[in-house]
Amino acid sequence: MREKCVRRALVAVAAVLGVLLTSCGGGTTEGLLVPSRFLSLGDGMSDVGQKGATAKYTVNDGSVTTWVEQVVNNYAATDPVRPSGAGGLGFAQGNARVNTSPDAAGNAATLTITQQADALLGAGPIGANDVILMNAGTGDIVAEMRAVLAGAQSEAQMVVNLKQIAKAYGKQVRRLVESGAKHIVVVGASDLSRSPWAVAIGQTVALNTASIEFNTAFVVSIVDLGNQVLYVDLANFIDAYTSFPSTYGFKDGVNAVCTSVDPGPGIGIGANMVNSALCSPTTVISGADYNTYVFADALHFTPALQRAFGNLVFSRLSSRW
Repeated sequence: MREKCVRRALVAVAAVLGVLLTSCGGGTTEGLLVPSRFLSLGDGMSDVGQKGATAKYTVNDGSVTTWVEQVVNNYAATDPVRPSGAGGLGFAQGNARVNTSPDAAGNAATLTITQQADALLGAGPIGANDVILMNAGTGDIVAEMRAVLAGAQSEAQMVVNLKQIAKAYGKQVRRLVESGAKHIVVVGASDLSRSPWAVAIGQTVALNTASIEFNTAFVVSIVDLGNQVLYVDLANFIDAYTSFPSTYGFKDGVNAVCTSVDPGPGIGIGANMVNSALCSPTTVISGADYNTYVFADALHFTPALQRAFGNLVFSRLSSRW
């Protein structure tokens, strides 16, 4: 039943994406864009070190550890994306939600995606050759699922809420386009049903539905922006890597490799859980090669997985513009 649901949903999303891609001219300008700057918005997946260079949501080993950095690296850009807290243009923050505060871990100081967009626009005009990389969805799905687990709402209400949140994410993308952005790469939620967290709480079906509904509503909301916006499907990417890890040079698509337990709220799934923002090569499963694992913690990804996704984004981006 789950597989049928996934197939139906992916067909629907693919149909929407077909319209989105057709509207942008079929990639006839391949390789012409030379990005002037890279700017980023999002949550822990795109956080380039707001709390420090060794506090990214992955295994902090000093390498290229986020998809954002990998895209920039592939363009051989001389100006890396530095966190906004250090004066850079990387506005993403771990646990961020689209338009709700506090964040998924209860921190009211974390900027929402909407507030990050405010900060980006407040930093000056968007240039004609600037590239914006952005993701969202995980923080909101975590928060909504925890409300279900607490008995505060039904699964049906969670889906209704997430569809509205996805549309709000789409509004921020539209706002950036209206402010002059011509090259935006947008990423939705991962398929959280594949995460170690989903398995641990026994909610793979509900989280599969939540992820699909969020992404579908988001893509529908931006379907007319194909000239300026490129959607890259993270959920489909993660499904492939977790279903057939060995095909891509990975060994484990199920378990988290980090052992860095956070006594606080951490990544939003509860206290005393592994938080990859605290993870380094010395805090991984003994004897494990963390670059053969998909997951760093119960939600976030290892450097190798992040780089693989960054390579996919670079390929799509350079083919489009």
